[in-house]
Amino acid sequence: MASRTALRGLITGRGPARSAAAAFISGARSISSWWGAVEPAAKDPILGVTEAFLADPSPHKVNVGVGAYRDDNGKPVVLDCVREAERRIAGSQNMEYLPMGGSVKMIHETLKLAYGENSEFLKDKRIAAIQALSGTGACRVFADFQRRFLPDSQIYIPVPTWANHHNIWRDAHVPQRTFHYYHPESRGLDFAALMDDVKNAPNGSFFLLHACAHNPTGVDPTEEQWREISYQFKVKRHFAFFDMAYQGFASGDPERDAKAIRIFLEDGHLIGCAQSYAKNMGLYGQRVGCLSILCEDELQAVAVKSQLQQIARPMYSNPPVHGALIVSTILGDPELKNLWLKEVKGMADRIIGMRTALRENLEKLGSPLPWEHITNQIGMFCYSGLTPEQVDRLTNEYHIYMTRNGRISMAGVTTGNVGYLANAIHEITKSG
Repeated sequence: MASRTALRGLITGRGPARSAAAAFISGARSISSWWGAVEPAAKDPILGVTEAFLADPSPHKVNVGVGAYRDDNGKPVVLDCVREAERRIAGSQNMEYLPMGGSVKMIHETLKLAYGENSEFLKDKRIAAIQALSGTGACRVFADFQRRFLPDSQIYIPVPTWANHHNIWRDAHVPQRTFHYYHPESRGLDFAALMDDVKNAPNGSFFLLHACAHNPTGVDPTEEQWREISYQFKVKRHFAFFDMAYQGFASGDPERDAKAIRIFLEDGHLIGCAQSYAKNMGLYGQRVGCLSILCEDELQAVAVKSQLQQIARPMYSNPPVHGALIVSTILGDPELKNLWLKEVKGMADRIIGMRTALRENLEKLGSPLPWEHITNQIGMFCYSGLTPEQVDRLTNEYHIYMTRNGRISMAGVTTGNVGYLANAIHEITKSG
């Protein structure tokens, strides 16, 4: 209050004092206007769904928009293997920095999951790899690496894809193109159009591929289709960058979920790969991931890894230690790894079971529409085929929340709400 009174006195005075006060006010206005042109960012469509759900007082509300696993009571889960790993490391963990490239043990175990337990590439030290901030961070570091060393390149991204893929390559200033993927009428893969786009892309193009459990559609190529895609990539000398966010979580078998990558490796491709433990170990908040690039030889791998570390250095300096220690403890111990394999299969089986239940409920209600795509798709998400207007009706009339593209998070479906969800979908679609 005193300072305000003094300032008012200076302003009402005369001569140098008044000029100084005027200059002070002018400077304050200039400083306050530094961020005057900043507008509020658009709301994230997925986070906005959760916000609306939490604000809804209805006791019948259902959230099938969240991209995180839930048990059959709709509650978050901490895996038993994670709890045991934390018990083992409690008290023995220091707070020192990890190396710039991250936990060597975690990276080694992670690469075995993607490239194979007895991979020749691991033995020959041909894989450049660093710990990353989950799959998102792995994608971003790779996008910057692509921009830095192949500045004239672009990235082909499937339509649709996880929305953040576009943000990542955009902010890395890598030009984007798209390729056909989802076929709305069949609610499956538009394989013919996909192959045409692969053939028509300039030789040596970069393609972003989902290794399994495509987000948001849940539509994956068959093994034979993957082999055809790999063959055409070989003809065109394209580079495949795999985002593998759901290994083990899709089918319940990490080996099966890595099949696309193994096919490309068998065919002699040099690939890139982003891996994450958010979904398959439930380590969402720990942000544990890995970026790897298969190189021609060990010497090239050393050079590439050094550059990946240099890119990561000004972003976050060093990756976090706790989540990496959990992962390396689980995967490095046969007993804990077997427990994890059992638990990740249990999560996948629950999702698959909810797909079956939702489809059966819709068919029992006499829905005139085909719902085979619910069980044909795989992974956390079901691309339902519902229109934005139908999604709005689900929210306004039945308090059911999902993204407006009709993507249902099957993790939000439980034995307690699947009947209610099916009935609501039937009611808003039964007119055709």
